[in-house]
Amino acid sequence: MKIFLFGIVTFMLVWFSQQGVDATREINERRHRHGSRLMKETFYPSYGETFPSSLSDRKTSTVFNVLAFGAKGDGTTDDTKAFEAAWLAACKLEASTMVVPKGSVFLIKPISFSGPNCQSNIVFQLDGKIIAPQRSGNWESGLLQWLEFTKLNGITIRGTGVIDGQGSGWWSESGTKPTAVRFYGSSDVTVTGITIQNSQQTHLKFDNCQSVQVFDITVSSPGDSPNTDGIHLQNSQDVTIHSTKLACGDDCVSIQTGCSGIKIENVDCGPGHGISIGSLGKDNSRACVSNITVQNTKIHDTMTGVRIKTWQGGSGSVQGVTFSNIQVSNVETPIIIDQYYCDGSKCQNKSSAVAISEISYENIRGTHTENPIRFACSASTPCTDINLDTIQLQAVQQNYDLLKPFCSNAYGELKTSTNPPVDCLMAAKPSKKQSQSSYDSCQN
Repeated sequence: MKIFLFGIVTFMLVWFSQQGVDATREINERRHRHGSRLMKETFYPSYGETFPSSLSDRKTSTVFNVLAFGAKGDGTTDDTKAFEAAWLAACKLEASTMVVPKGSVFLIKPISFSGPNCQSNIVFQLDGKIIAPQRSGNWESGLLQWLEFTKLNGITIRGTGVIDGQGSGWWSESGTKPTAVRFYGSSDVTVTGITIQNSQQTHLKFDNCQSVQVFDITVSSPGDSPNTDGIHLQNSQDVTIHSTKLACGDDCVSIQTGCSGIKIENVDCGPGHGISIGSLGKDNSRACVSNITVQNTKIHDTMTGVRIKTWQGGSGSVQGVTFSNIQVSNVETPIIIDQYYCDGSKCQNKSSAVAISEISYENIRGTHTENPIRFACSASTPCTDINLDTIQLQAVQQNYDLLKPFCSNAYGELKTSTNPPVDCLMAAKPSKKQSQSSYDSCQN
């Protein structure tokens, strides 16, 4: 009997315990549902109950919508303080997301989204539109950037939104003009999906950055807008730019000193000045650029196609560059190396130069309006190891005497016959002289 009673008591205790667990689980589930709904309502007032699909592929700790921090999004109210507050909140949490929602226009003055005390892997979700103030009286003099992201690790800008520099008021004026979007001292950087347009000067700049991915973006400004480079790279390594459309008033991509491991692919460039390495070596400075690949790209209605440009008097080297599978259309000079670059001011002749070597041009086809190929290399530091393979360039206007290839102090090899024929490239190797010391200076 005692055993029987003990069994009944044990059964009743287990049954009541299970009921308590079930009740607790139901309460927690209700709290979870209520908390999730509250978080969505708090951080997504413009989206309601549904998270935007663009965020579904990345787990985030917390989402911060700028509207919840006081932004008006009416295109006339200064929303800078609200953006700063939203960033400060997002900055504290790893894998957080700051949202600029669709359907609103935010007027933002110069702002820095900065670390290094920020947590890693922050997403800047841009689905709305950000505009800069007009030129008149709304900027401090000497500012070099408008939207700046500094010393961050794992920063992503993505979405379907627009960054508009409203630069037309700047283009006719002299003096310092800011870059629209600049990344400095950051690693594991991704920019995708967005449009940057009408920048005051350069649209998108990476300085001292590592591991950068840029894809599926659009850069747009008129072909006559001055110094509006599409993407500017400086002192940055391991950068990939692909599946992107770049229309601007200067270089579609500008690659400056300190860059290596750069890959540009499936880019639509034009109008603009083409894709350029340089200018390098200004004011007797040292420049080091290596391991650059530009491939599977269209360049149209531009001043140059693929270009390397250096100033006289510089030092250092450009080495290991491949331009392949490039389609050019209505380009003034599709292939150019210019070691006598001068931007219009008087430039004195100097003996030293940035050394240029191991440059390959493969399968470059299309039409040109001036010289098809121009290699203007230094007498003291000639261009070496230039390789041409499957070059087919047709003049838009038939005038062979004016439009034939030009070479000076350029050494290399024709892998195949070219159209037009290139008979000015020298096969013999030049004496080393100063060129070797220039290369050595980049190895130290």
